[in-house]
Amino acid sequence: MVNDEGRHYTICLLEKKCSCWRFQVDELPCPHAWAVLKSKFLMPEDYYSDYYKSKSVVMTYEVPMYPLPDQSEWNIPAHILEEVVLPPKWKRPPRRPKKKHDKPLSELFQKKNQHLCSIYGQGGHNKRNCRNAPRRN
Repeated sequence: MVNDEGRHYTICLLEKKCSCWRFQVDELPCPHAWAVLKSKFLMPEDYYSDYYKSKSVVMTYEVPMYPLPDQSEWNIPAHILEEVVLPPKWKRPPRRPKKKHDKPLSELFQKKNQHLCSIYGQGGHNKRNCRNAPRRN
């Protein structure tokens, strides 16, 4: 069990699992598992997936790869050439569309428009909060 910023994570080194799920998904020790491995003086390399080891990477590229010929030289069967591929049928979901929160960078660093008083044209307040406005009787 590891306590990280008030949250508790359970680590099982035998099954290579952590309750944060990063150990299972990445197949590499997550920071919580790394802390347990270091406290028990174990080698983290023993808990890496075989996919990350150099032997596996070398074996991946042992298979010869040949470049594709020019598109004009491809032999495509007639039954595939006759097949018509249509775009998927899509319907708008029956709910209100979500707001777009991502603004372009140019808009983020722009000066914001300042509210002006419609009576005097001064910034920092509006017509309702104007201290210089004539009093109503």
